[in-house]
Order: sequence, then structure tokens, then C-alpha cells
Amino acid sequence: MVVLAKGELEQIALPAGQRAAPPLAAVPEVDLAMAAANAGARAAAARAVARACEEHGFFKVTGHGVPAPLLARVEAAAAAFFALPQQEKEKAAAAPGGSSPFGYASKRIGGNGDLGWVEYLLLGVSAAGAAAPAALPGAPLPAAPAGASPCSFRDLLDEYVAAVRRMTGAVLELMAEGLGLEDTGALARLVLAGDSDSMLRVNHYPPRPEPGRLTGFGEHTDPQIISLLRSNATAGLEISLRDGTWVAVPADADSFFVNVGDALQVLTNGRFRSVRHRVMVSSARPRVSVIFFGGPPPRERLAPLPGLLDREGGRRRYRDFTWREYKTSAYRTKLADNRLGRFEFDTTPAAAAAASS
Repeated sequence: MVVLAKGELEQIALPAGQRAAPPLAAVPEVDLAMAAANAGARAAAARAVARACEEHGFFKVTGHGVPAPLLARVEAAAAAFFALPQQEKEKAAAAPGGSSPFGYASKRIGGNGDLGWVEYLLLGVSAAGAAAPAALPGAPLPAAPAGASPCSFRDLLDEYVAAVRRMTGAVLELMAEGLGLEDTGALARLVLAGDSDSMLRVNHYPPRPEPGRLTGFGEHTDPQIISLLRSNATAGLEISLRDGTWVAVPADADSFFVNVGDALQVLTNGRFRSVRHRVMVSSARPRVSVIFFGGPPPRERLAPLPGLLDREGGRRRYRDFTWREYKTSAYRTKLADNRLGRFEFDTTPAAAAAASS
């Protein structure tokens, strides 16, 4: 259960001018099953992915191949965990003052003062699966379907991560093809490497405590290369279009939603743009979402991929930096901050003229 003091509740309530729900988004859609049909369909899917990443930094994936029963079991297990008594959930919390961010937390997002109407589990992910806190319940799930083997929450998340990692690789290969890269595995290798720095977040947004709209998770971009989100049938996700207009993403429990992350924006030299998004709580029903964040290895140096600079006259938008350096910087900021700003070169005409003189 999320508990906020009155002053904290006021911090996540929207100003009067923003309390109306925004219009629904027209979300681009890519069918991975259709993309696998033949070469022509794959080329069309790659173009659609690239266009969506350029225009929105966001799109929906159908035909993803993640089994529906697995999705249902993960959703049920997450709901069961968040329904536990608070003291039981707190056993999975990160140690106070520790260096690890992983574990259970409620209302406080990060360590820089951001609040939201949310409780969540944050788990590290390796090639072997999700690294769950030791206190994460490992008993057999009570909601296992008839005839299915009982499974612990940890084992279930491992199965989920394996399936989503496979889908992530397929999506990243389509991105590379859409970019016209000769090495179509360049992006996928960064996320699927054995030492990649990826995470899994399981969010629970309880029903609104009072009429109106509350901030569940404040506006931000994701620092990683790619994020893949799946939620239950409760809406709440909103994205910002290029002109700053906010639009609501229709609920879809059968599909995955893909976010371009900051690291991918750098790798594509700004051709793909990370999407600013948020979650608003206005429903009498809870929202549960599970997000896989695909990051590169910590020591990976982030720079435009080979071949992309040649198409832009060799002008780079970002200086070189490692993923570890960027992640450390990003996690010291507020959610809404422009995290990439300090890594950008000045590309204004005046700066370009000065550099060439």
C-alpha cells in the first residue's frame, strides 16, 4: 500500500490546468510475426520501426511471441506480491544507506526527492535472469494454472526475462536494419551481452485515493538503450510528442510498448529520440506494469555507430562517455531533468561557424 502524508499528496497532484485527461495517442504498431514472414515484410517492418523511433521514440509491438499464459502468471504474481502486508514487502527493500538500488520501494522514486503514487520492485538482470532480492518470496505461487507446475516468483521472473530478452534482440535488429547499418546485430549485442547492465521494474499503481489525477511516475526519459513495457488493462501511461503535447496511450494488455532510451539517442547521433513519458493515476482500478530496461555493459563507450556520422557530414552531437559515467550522472538528477544536456556538443550555427574558423 502506498501511504503519503498530506504535504506529499499535494506534491503529486496536478495543477488545475493539467487535470483534464489528454487526448488518446495514435501509437505506431509493428507486428514481429508479420516481419518474419518474408524479406519484403521484414524490410517494411524495419522502415516502420525507424520511422516510429524518429517521430515518436515510441511504438507498440504485437506478434511478439511471449506466451499469453506467462504474461498472465507474471501479472497475477505481481498483484499477489503487492497485496502482501507492508511489513512482508519491506523485507525485500534495499538496505538503508546501501549502494544498491534494487529491491522494494514505495512512493519515493530514486534518491533526489521525486515522489509518486506507486510502489515497485527493482531487480538487476543478467544473462542468467532476474537477480531478485534474497527476501523476495520464493514459495510456490498460489495462482498457478491447473495442471501447471508450481513456480516461485523469482523463477517466474527469470522465465519472463528470458522471453523478453529474445524479443528485445529481434526489435533491436529491426532498428539496426531501419538505420541502414551493415552490422544489423550492433545494437542487440550491447543489450544481450553477458555483462550488459539491464534491469526489471515491476510497478504497482494503487487506485486513486481521491477524485482527480495524481502523478504515479513523473515525466522522464529512460537512460538505457531500450525499454519494453507490458501492463494490465488499466490505462495511465502518457507520452510527450515532439511539440510538447501530452497524449494518453490506450491500455493494451496483449502488446508490448517500446521506448527509445537516452543511450540509443546517442548511438544514433540523435536520429532516434528518447521519449519523455509519465504515468498518471486516475482510475479506480490498480495498474500493474513490468518494464525491461536494456542497457549496455558498464564500460561500454557510447558514441554514434559506424556509418551514421557519414550521413550527417561527420558532425557529432554528443561527446564520448561510458554507460557507467552516464548512468551515474543520470541517477543524481531529478526525473524531469534533461540528463543528456551535459553530454551534448553545441550544434548551433554559431558554434559550427566558430569551430570551422
